Amino acid sequence: MTAASPARPLVSVLESSRELVAPALQDAVRRYLSPRMGQVASYHHGWSDADGRPTGRWGGKLVRPALALLSARAAGHAQEAGVPAAVAVELVHNFSLLHDDIMDDDTKRRGRATAWTVFGVPNALLAGDALLTAATSVLLDSDGADPRSATAWLMTATQRMITGQTADIEFERRGDVTLAECVRMAGDKTGALLSCACSLGAALVGADTALVDRLAAFGEHVGLAFQLVDDLLGIWGDPATTGKAAGADLVARKKSLPVVAALQAASSTELWELYSGEEPLTEAEVARAAALVERDGGRDWALTEAARQIDAARECLAAADVPRAVGVDLAQVASFVVGREF
Repeated sequence: MTAASPARPLVSVLESSRELVAPALQDAVRRYLSPRMGQVASYHHGWSDADGRPTGRWGGKLVRPALALLSARAAGHAQEAGVPAAVAVELVHNFSLLHDDIMDDDTKRRGRATAWTVFGVPNALLAGDALLTAATSVLLDSDGADPRSATAWLMTATQRMITGQTADIEFERRGDVTLAECVRMAGDKTGALLSCACSLGAALVGADTALVDRLAAFGEHVGLAFQLVDDLLGIWGDPATTGKAAGADLVARKKSLPVVAALQAASSTELWELYSGEEPLTEAEVARAAALVERDGGRDWALTEAARQIDAARECLAAADVPRAVGVDLAQVASFVVGREF
């Protein structure tokens, strides 16, 4: 990073991004989706109620779009040049959320009934598909310097995300998941789209490949750090903060990163027995499983690995040699994503 510049408050970074992206995102839904699919998508985003009446609200923090705009700035362009990239990555993110809610049987998102419970599974699936195709159209119809490369970049990240989700589902049925497999799954499922968000704006404006790659690597490490912290919260997080029941990931017998790290310990026999059962875990068993994950090193490993990923992200950002103000903003948004200071 070059010459010093004062940090903007995080709220300023996100709000300035929202002012640019929100209208463009709504316009993309109106332009590329059919009226029925647009109704489902608008409800899912929080813009309207189930009958299509505007709510005057906005769902989500638009973190990924903010990163995409910053990546355009990192390449020396005004953030406006990154708007198509920001819209595209948010459309893909919401495609995944619509499908995830169905796969996970979730009935609530952002305090409202999920789209599939309101409009039915077929409509929610199709709306997700429509958002995905809209993302490619937004990029290909943009006047960026290299829309084709940016589209290929986004679709590669999307395929990785789907691959990670596939592995995550497969792990539910397997008892031999290794830590290396679990880390690779997290990199695909979570890291891929954050990596893309951090580099797509730069790719769209035709930035040097080395800069795009370094920004992508920064986002990849941020994504892994986020997943590690999220997995820790899934076991030891405060329900008042996370919005999940205590030990929610253990109740679901999810093979999260701390759990798999603990299961590989020689002393993990009791934890294996709890995870191999079919009956729902009792409250006492959930507490015992959490204690076993900690005893067998899963918590310490995840904390250490999260710190290592954050350090690696810092190194990638420093190597990118972006303008100081952009680097500070990228670090701030990354800190918000991970829940730790960069």
